[in-house]
Amino acid sequence: MQTGPSFRSRYDAIVVGARAAGAATAMLLARAGLSVLAVDRGRLGDDTLSTHALMRGAVLQLHRWGLLRALQAAGTPPIRSATFHYGEEEILVPIKARDGIDALYAPRRTVLDPLIVRAAAAAGAEVVHGVTAVDLVRDARGRVAGAVLAGAGGRTTRVEADVVVGADGIRSPVARLAGAPVERAGRSATAVVYGHFAGLALDGYHWYYRPGVSAGAIPTNDGRACVFVALPPARFLRELRGGLDALYRRALAEATPELAPAVASARLDAKLRSFPGTTGFLRRAWGPGWALVGDAGYFKDPLTAHGLTDALRDAELLSRAIVAGTDDALAGYQATRDELSLGLFEVTDRVASFAWDLDQAKRDHHLLARHMAGETEMLLALDREPARAEAV
Repeated sequence: MQTGPSFRSRYDAIVVGARAAGAATAMLLARAGLSVLAVDRGRLGDDTLSTHALMRGAVLQLHRWGLLRALQAAGTPPIRSATFHYGEEEILVPIKARDGIDALYAPRRTVLDPLIVRAAAAAGAEVVHGVTAVDLVRDARGRVAGAVLAGAGGRTTRVEADVVVGADGIRSPVARLAGAPVERAGRSATAVVYGHFAGLALDGYHWYYRPGVSAGAIPTNDGRACVFVALPPARFLRELRGGLDALYRRALAEATPELAPAVASARLDAKLRSFPGTTGFLRRAWGPGWALVGDAGYFKDPLTAHGLTDALRDAELLSRAIVAGTDDALAGYQATRDELSLGLFEVTDRVASFAWDLDQAKRDHHLLARHMAGETEMLLALDREPARAEAV
């Protein structure tokens, strides 16, 4: 991997953002034989806001890409059940073995992102951290034809490419510079407070729902569990004046009185983190010479913990469209993304509203499961070849 801003003058593709979505896109493009430059403003292995949870579609992709064994070797615990707690009612959902997958996983982003970056570099992509995209290059017709990149010292370099991919997050500079409009906007958002705790014995994913509040407990690397609470943003801002820790403990005890004492006696790594909430959106995902992937193009509330799964899905859809090399293929990428996303988006928006009773929450989760199953079937249909040999 490169460590400094030294670039060739031209690539087939520039990917701005080298976390899960961007690194996966770069990896797949490089495996297809394209020359790829991926840049990221952060440092390799930096942590970031994430629910960690990978659903079956994402695990299937990591398996097909030859990366699942490395994720397991990094100590990521297998998740073999999900328990939904609706007030006092518990519904246990075992993870059934099929399609070569017998467990789910919830890796820390400090594990998952570098793993995919290494795979991208092994495939021949150039991956450079500490670099931002400050402008887009356009040709005489107005088509995007590259990017202006700036390193840590502020020196800028003009780099040409057939396509520039924005994988640079919710507030994507590439989306702004390309003029990508929001084509579908959500109505609801949740505020989230979370921490990583040692000393919690969990037997899988646990999701908790009570009127006006929710929580989740997610086993992840190094014997830690990510435990979050979610609540309406107005309540978050109102109660934040009493301190983040007090707000978290109070909301957790309300959402899951059975788990709260165990969390109180567990050891918190570092400090609690919070996300005040933002409404979801689907942006236009492509234009002449540019495309968006991950949260840059499609963001939904984290309460349904499906963001990473959709990001990896869209990385594969987009990479196939770029390899095809036509605007029609990019238009097809957006059409497929939207077809697969709209149902998930609408259900998530309803769940994030907190305008539900427990029976409605159960109905929405059944609907969410059907949408997820359809997504997995689409991924299986992309090709029926055996999983690629383990690459990392």
